Amino acid sequence: MRRLFPAVLLVSAGAIGYELLLMRALSIVQWHHFAYMIISLALLGYGASGTFIALFKSQLETRFEAAFSTNALLLSISMVLCFALGQRVPFNALEIVWDSRQFIYLSLIYLVFFVPFFFAACCIGLAFTCRRMDIGRIYFFDLLGAGLGAMLVIVSLFVLVPQNALLMLMTLPLIASLLMGIPSTARKSLMLAQVVWLALLIGGIPQNQLGLRISDYKGLSQALQVIDSRVLNVASSPLGLITVVDSPTVPVRHAPGLSFATRHIPPPQLAVFTDADGMSAITRFDGNFESLAYLGDITAALPYALLDEPEVLVLGAGGGGDVLLALYHGAKSVDAVELNPQMIELVRQTYAEFAGFVYDDPHVTVHTREARGFVAQSNAQYDLVHIGLLDSFGASGAGVQSLNESYIYTVEAISDYLRITAPGGVLAITRWLKLPPRDSLKLVATVIDALKLTGISDPGKQLALIRSWNTSTLLVKNGAFTTEDVDSMREFARSRSFDTAWFPGIQASDVNRFNRLDIPYLHEGTTALLGEQAADYIEQYKFYIEPATDNRPYYFHFFKWATLPEVFALRKMGGAGLIEWGYLVLIATLLQAIIAGLVLILLPLSRVSRNWPARTGLRMGTYFLLLGFGFLFIEMAFIQKFILFLSHPLYSVAVVLSGFLIFAGLGSAWSQRFAQLCKPSGRSPVAMAAGSIALLALLYLLLLPFVFQRFIGNVDLVKIVISISLIAPLAFAMGMPFPLGLKRVAEAAPDFIPWAWGINGYASVISAVLATLLAIEFGFTFVIILALFIYAVAAAIFSLLPAWQ
Repeated sequence: MRRLFPAVLLVSAGAIGYELLLMRALSIVQWHHFAYMIISLALLGYGASGTFIALFKSQLETRFEAAFSTNALLLSISMVLCFALGQRVPFNALEIVWDSRQFIYLSLIYLVFFVPFFFAACCIGLAFTCRRMDIGRIYFFDLLGAGLGAMLVIVSLFVLVPQNALLMLMTLPLIASLLMGIPSTARKSLMLAQVVWLALLIGGIPQNQLGLRISDYKGLSQALQVIDSRVLNVASSPLGLITVVDSPTVPVRHAPGLSFATRHIPPPQLAVFTDADGMSAITRFDGNFESLAYLGDITAALPYALLDEPEVLVLGAGGGGDVLLALYHGAKSVDAVELNPQMIELVRQTYAEFAGFVYDDPHVTVHTREARGFVAQSNAQYDLVHIGLLDSFGASGAGVQSLNESYIYTVEAISDYLRITAPGGVLAITRWLKLPPRDSLKLVATVIDALKLTGISDPGKQLALIRSWNTSTLLVKNGAFTTEDVDSMREFARSRSFDTAWFPGIQASDVNRFNRLDIPYLHEGTTALLGEQAADYIEQYKFYIEPATDNRPYYFHFFKWATLPEVFALRKMGGAGLIEWGYLVLIATLLQAIIAGLVLILLPLSRVSRNWPARTGLRMGTYFLLLGFGFLFIEMAFIQKFILFLSHPLYSVAVVLSGFLIFAGLGSAWSQRFAQLCKPSGRSPVAMAAGSIALLALLYLLLLPFVFQRFIGNVDLVKIVISISLIAPLAFAMGMPFPLGLKRVAEAAPDFIPWAWGINGYASVISAVLATLLAIEFGFTFVIILALFIYAVAAAIFSLLPAWQ
């Protein structure tokens, strides 16, 4: 046991670290929403291992140490091989709507990355099966290792690129293999394999075999296809992989929403990509504002036509373009908020001279903060709160962000922005223009809801909307627009050939004049959303444009099932861009999870001989199935909710996952003691645990919004401590039902242990994806309430099982 416990910890740490690393890598080479696929296939590996152990239990029990050591070694090897192989599958998510082969490639990716998790789970499952008298302590070290692995990978990504972090992680299961190989019967052959693999590591695995192969359809790949373009700088952290690209022959010209009528050419620029997409630019500035005259001819310049020497807040400062915009228009002061310190370092240090030392301008104050956190903590009042383009046009138009949680554009966020907007001041939000409109109209609907929540009875008097050929800019004034304001906006738009879509008193003759469309979508949509039949309009619209909220922060989700047949029929006639394919990938992943789980878990298990009563087996199976759904539903909902508080999806996954796993492990270790305490009263320990879970979860649903609002502006370390403190009691209670059930199975029907492991894994595979789909459709609160109902049913089933002694 002195070797087994640390070996279990190392295997778990390596597996969870690898899971998070894959999520980070796939966010770079593909897009963020593949994170849910990684979580699902990791759990598939755990479920399939239970089936494997059940089929070969008798052979494995007699060779436990050798089997454990072999699987740990195979885990170490497969972590590297599958990382390289998975990127060589020719999957292109953008083609999934018209090329059926992409579903096959997606399945292949799913199966390739499944392999390492299968070997990891075999190690843990073997420990449960062959050393079942220590199930509680094994489960504790399993979860403790997983929590520590999540922390380790986050820390390592601050100093290592993903491929080097991979090489660090793969040494953990290798050490576990060495530990368990020493007392095994196959010591010599194992040692030879371990030495060979170690020699390969020391000799160096070619880095070009492990390098990230970025999708050809991401902005960075396309930029590097330009003649003479070259990468100048690469910086990596958990917040993103930042790549700086120069293109001297075909200059970078990043000026979203620039008028076709402009007479000004942007100066030289450097393109900056985050995770190979989401391009911003560092603009050459020599102190002569005349070189920035083009900034007067973009839609984002509209609020400066109304304000004189404003005090400006820029949320998402990036490469400094919006800061230059404010300085060009004579801003009195600029507070620039940027989440990624590496982006600030590029502008302030690496390319400071090129950028004209813009971040050191005496009028500019730079804050390394998350936007919502900064706003929540701010007591200042700004004449202009500016939110520019935080994503790429290609990603926005292709529907690749449909699963991304975005807390920047929710009703609660808009309310926060308006709170710090001075009387007579303006909130300005610029977005890419999609046709037919989705993004722009959803933003209008969200703003209208936010204004109504503050008691504004006629929101239309405080809104203005213009568009160019590829962007739209929405203004929200703290107070009604005056006649002078309207005249200024009309002249600004007319002189630059921009189209007005809404301002108070707008007439039909004011719309669709320059960048003409068959239908004035934005004007008609905004008019309808401000009218009495707004709810009917939203219901009947082809795309999902209901306001985003912190409970359903999927601002980029526009998919409607009712529209799918119509747009699918147009997919080969230029209509592919109308399909939010990110949502379809998630559906495909769910179907793959169900099928793969049946094939790799349940069907093979059905061939294992059973020596327990059918009714008892059904109850035990249902119990572990429900625990898989309940645990993952709550865990996934909290991961998504804490993105708001912790500022980044990877931070949220790492911190929430660590908290849940470590404290669930502690709950597991204490579960048998808890069961003994419940005996005198005759109460079911699972019922008591389920009651605690329900009480804590409901309490958090009420309190978390206030906690987040109060502490969101603190530094990351403080927020991490607060997050873990909140998660700890809930996770502790959630850690008890599984080992309590497993202990009862071990006493009465030990052959059912692999079944329990496999069935629980199957439920977890499905629920990792299903929880996200339910959150998109119904919100996080619904997912958590459903999980509590599931725990209640599981507790009732546990009480029906015979209480074996």
